[in-house]
Amino acid sequence: MKTQFEYITADPAILGGKPIIKGTRISVQLVLEWIANGSSVEQICQEFPHLKPEAVREAILFAAALSKNSGFIDIELAA
Repeated sequence: MKTQFEYITADPAILGGKPIIKGTRISVQLVLEWIANGSSVEQICQEFPHLKPEAVREAILFAAALSKNSGFIDIELAA
């Protein structure tokens, strides 16, 4: 399981510090909600054309890693 994430960051000044896709205000939570409502990675990228499919997939992997509740997850925290 991936433990370092290239596309995920958290900044206390953006969305209260929720994990987001770097360079956006799109939270991991929002990606999961879209997936839960039946959207595909491709559909999410069509709705948000500035997103790369790899970033959307990584958001899903990040959420999966969080749900394991074990070990460390490295994300870049913005200052």
